[in-house]
Amino acid sequence: MSDRYAVIGRPINHTKSPLIHGLFAEVTEQDLTYAAIEGALEDFVGDVQRFRDSGGRGMNITAPFKLQAYQLADVRSERATLAKASNALKFEDGQIVAENFDGIGLLRDIEHNLQVPLRGRRVLVLGAGGAVRGALLPFLSAGPARLVLANRDLDKARALAAEVGDACLQVCGYDQLPGQVFDVVINATSASLTGELPPLTGAVFSQALLAYELAYGKGLTPFLRLAREAGAAHLADGVGMLVEQAAEAFEWWRGVRPQTRPVIDRLTVPLE
Repeated sequence: MSDRYAVIGRPINHTKSPLIHGLFAEVTEQDLTYAAIEGALEDFVGDVQRFRDSGGRGMNITAPFKLQAYQLADVRSERATLAKASNALKFEDGQIVAENFDGIGLLRDIEHNLQVPLRGRRVLVLGAGGAVRGALLPFLSAGPARLVLANRDLDKARALAAEVGDACLQVCGYDQLPGQVFDVVINATSASLTGELPPLTGAVFSQALLAYELAYGKGLTPFLRLAREAGAAHLADGVGMLVEQAAEAFEWWRGVRPQTRPVIDRLTVPLE
């Protein structure tokens, strides 16, 4: 019988995870099935337990259940602990183990696929939500010269920076960005999901090697359009992050890492 895995979220009809993991399984010759589960807001724990009890080996977790997945776990990685959220669970030795691969997937996409190493760079991250929490440890390990968090809620960003406790990590409001320039600018806010633009001007992109939009499949978002008009050297959306974090989970579960480039190319939507 094939090993069983799944992704759980709500809504889940948009997910690309079954396609991605199906392709991974095919090229690595792994005997597994991968399903999408529409989770119940009032019974996430029950949904996970039922999948586990039916023989499930692991799950990916997407919105809005990442915090609950973290809380449910018996064992948590350092990345999951900092993020206080989990995007992957593994069921082994009678325990639920929580990981968070969002940040390492993002870093691998930027450094490996897009060929923009962060060491010595000036990096601006917009937002201080769950995706940013998961990204901070991998980003800081890459050795940027500066890592700046810009957020509307300064107290939230400051609290996150205090948790991390790294001198390289700085916090500012959007009104403090004028006059600052960056090599890499990452939009981790939800603005692009509603077709809006974070409150910044094109000046932050004047020396940018890369403008990166965490949302994927949205084409040329207002953030990316502003970056292009301001002269950013390269634009990217989050499809590479999506595939790379999936590959991290696949390797964690199966012990083999699939190639990601063919899957990224298949899922990429032109930035037009």
